[in-house]
Amino acid sequence: MALFGNKKTSPVAKPVAAKKKAPVASKEDAVSMADLYGSSPVAKKTSVKENKAEKKMAKIETAKVLVKPLVTEKASYLASQSKYAFIVSDNANKIEVAKAVKAVYNVQVIKVNIINMEGKAVTRGRIKGRRSDFKKAIVTLKKGDTISIYEGV
Repeated sequence: MALFGNKKTSPVAKPVAAKKKAPVASKEDAVSMADLYGSSPVAKKTSVKENKAEKKMAKIETAKVLVKPLVTEKASYLASQSKYAFIVSDNANKIEVAKAVKAVYNVQVIKVNIINMEGKAVTRGRIKGRRSDFKKAIVTLKKGDTISIYEGV
């Protein structure tokens, strides 16, 4: 009993055709996916206004990642080793920091180290308080690249 109609079966089995092997393509005939579909799989047409808006949003996002450069004695010493310190947003990661430094300062970033700094307990007279926690990033640049943060400080 079939649920969706009668099932037709024949008592004589049909011979199975032999599988043909696909011809092996030579290296000359091989075509890459990039050649077939171009450099990008989907070509998107954008207007000039959309491009400007995307660039503006990218600058805003990088500005949100980098809060300010950290100007201390230790940071100025690190600058001589092509390492620069920044205070970054609390939810920034190494990749976002590297992209933001590259976009803002137009330098090549090799390495990013991130440190979560706890705020210190402070006392002003009888009032006790605490400084805010922050995140610090130490960015190592390609040899020869510099950022002019510490000039005149």
